Amino acid sequence: MIEGRIHSIESMGLVDGPGIRTVVFLQGCALRCRYCHNPDTWAQCGGKTMTPDALVGKLGRYKTYYESSGGGVTFSGGEPLLQPEFLLETLRRCKAAGIHTCVDTAGVGEGDYEELLRFTDLVLYDVKHFDPAGYRAVTGRAMDETSRFLEAVQRANVPLWIRHVVVPGLTDGEAHIRALARFVRGIRNVQRVELLGYHLLGKEKYRALGLPYSLEGVPALSEAERERYQHILDTCLEGESVT
Repeated sequence: MIEGRIHSIESMGLVDGPGIRTVVFLQGCALRCRYCHNPDTWAQCGGKTMTPDALVGKLGRYKTYYESSGGGVTFSGGEPLLQPEFLLETLRRCKAAGIHTCVDTAGVGEGDYEELLRFTDLVLYDVKHFDPAGYRAVTGRAMDETSRFLEAVQRANVPLWIRHVVVPGLTDGEAHIRALARFVRGIRNVQRVELLGYHLLGKEKYRALGLPYSLEGVPALSEAERERYQHILDTCLEGESVT
């Protein structure tokens, strides 16, 4: 019997895809992003176990909300791609039940991405960084696997919403944002690009787990700065110069 490990479930999410959504946070992540605010999702051995049938049965309770709002279910984490068998079977059952499916991912998982993407309506793709050195500085890993996933998404012709976290001193500055725009312009099927501001909401989790916090002393990004960078990015993507 296939079982997945679920960290938590948010029943009425409004920011992780279109409409009203149930957000299923799967346990386990191979990255160690310096700004991660959910270190409690890293370990693959944690969480509550569920079968695909049990989870889809729970999701079905909210189908009226999905249909009235254009919503559905979003699989997040952690990293949902690290539980490929469970994710695939759950996606299949969601599609059979007429539930819109979205995978919120950094693109670093296991298995056959092509098969998963057959049952995925939307990918929320987290761009950690757009060049190898920057990617390793943010995540601690090479970017080969996320590049493989991104190629698979484009071959499958699945729509993408792209997100990028702006961290003062790490992924900020006008030059960085313009370079991000150039990177995004090379990706097909992008419907939306959103900058997220670095915040301190997860900092206490590190203390509670006895983990060092590598961004100690780095301030949260103000909303005014986030909006300014978003304007620069939008302007670049609308066709004006990105040099």
